[in-house]
Amino acid sequence: MMRSLFSGVSGLKNHQTRMDVIGNNIANVNTVGFKSSRTNFQDVLSQTLQGAASAQGNRGGTNPMQVGLGVGIASIDTIFTDGSFQPTGKLTDLSIQGQGFFVLHDSSGNNIYTRAGNFDFDKQGNFLVPGTGFKVMGYQGTNGTVGTSLGPLQVPVGTAMAPKASSKAMFSKNLDAAADIGKSLSKTVTAYDTNGSAHNVSCTFTKTGIGTWSMAVAAGDATSTVTGGPYTITFNADGTLTAGGAAAAGFVVTPAAPGNPAAAVTITPDFSGITQYAGDATLVGDSDGYKSGTLQNVSIDPNGSLMGRFDNGQSQVMGKVALAIFENPAGLTKVGSNMFIESSNSGTAAIDQGGVGGRGTFSPGTLEMSNVDLANEFSSMIITQRGFQANSKIITVTDEMLQDLANLKR
Repeated sequence: MMRSLFSGVSGLKNHQTRMDVIGNNIANVNTVGFKSSRTNFQDVLSQTLQGAASAQGNRGGTNPMQVGLGVGIASIDTIFTDGSFQPTGKLTDLSIQGQGFFVLHDSSGNNIYTRAGNFDFDKQGNFLVPGTGFKVMGYQGTNGTVGTSLGPLQVPVGTAMAPKASSKAMFSKNLDAAADIGKSLSKTVTAYDTNGSAHNVSCTFTKTGIGTWSMAVAAGDATSTVTGGPYTITFNADGTLTAGGAAAAGFVVTPAAPGNPAAAVTITPDFSGITQYAGDATLVGDSDGYKSGTLQNVSIDPNGSLMGRFDNGQSQVMGKVALAIFENPAGLTKVGSNMFIESSNSGTAAIDQGGVGGRGTFSPGTLEMSNVDLANEFSSMIITQRGFQANSKIITVTDEMLQDLANLKR
């Protein structure tokens, strides 16, 4: 049987495999996080008709004579170039700017990896892939502190934030340098006790001399009593504070009994944000405490932090999304649904927070689209089709030659 017949068959078979790869690429041109593949050919074992010989005497050396036996698949590579980012406006959609992979937890408890970041929350607050239910892995936050143990991320609906008692009253902006001595202005600061109840504290600033002001404190309502002060604030000729900003001692806010059993809180004034320039007095005051709150929504920042926003105006880190990198990403095994698993040639996943060790950062509100290049795929399709046609011609011509041999007996 003629060797060319088998070469042609191998050409048909392997060009068909290449067309299968191209077809799969084109089919997934709009698949989120899809990574295209390419087929590489190699020749197969050649039959040696005559070996090589070195020069001897008056005769020069001769090269080997070999006949190839067809074509084979050298490799089918996964191309991990980045796809384009498509803005979606959805707070839980994520793209990765870098080499990392999202880490998912499948139903068997195994880690799998993906570049597709179309995530959402279920009714229990699990952060997951809606189509499969696979949970997104990361580092859970507790009271605003992110842990170090890898696990499925969860932000339960209705999560409560405990109140924080005020310990500092911060004042900022300007006192009028041109104000007459004896001129006063008042600002109300809301202070919070250990139960999260609000108490108004009236802070009265009075100009007592050139570059000198005094602040007196008093209860702004009947919910508490306020003791402490007064406090002296002095400015340099250029309108800046003479030194420091924090008062040596704080004032005490005691909730009115018996209506509120909370303990008294000591609040230290901080004047470091105040200036004294000629012009309007724009003084503002606030405290570092807040009442209890209930989770309203969750967004994700470029570092992968799940930021919970509460109805008391506060934000808190609820967790951080993990990313994995591999020594050889091309060695990962595809398992469908835009997911990969480790193989013996990919190396073990190195998992950490985003932004660490070249894992990449996040682009919230976007999705990474397929990296399939249609122009390249259509060109490859034409080349593959021509290769298939040429190999089919080999079989046709070889068949005609065999037919001629069969006809010699006639």
